[in-house]
Amino acid sequence: MEFNDNFILGCSAIGAGLAVIAGIGPGVGQGIAAGYGASAVGRNPGAQGKIMSTMLLGQAVAETTGLYGLLVAMLLLFVKPLLMK
Repeated sequence: MEFNDNFILGCSAIGAGLAVIAGIGPGVGQGIAAGYGASAVGRNPGAQGKIMSTMLLGQAVAETTGLYGLLVAMLLLFVKPLLMK
């Protein structure tokens, strides 16, 4: 079965859009983590340094999922790996 270039480019654009949706999860998770971090600092201001460093480390780990989705989307849109020409 032979596909033309427009079909492949269209499917790449749809795949890129779906890959960018992967950024929703980390955004929600980071918002929840920041809220709990602020609440914890409010309860125990003396532990602000430990709470903030742990929260920021967790947010950095969570953000990698969104960055991988963005990387896949950019590869699909600009590198065009499915075109064999």
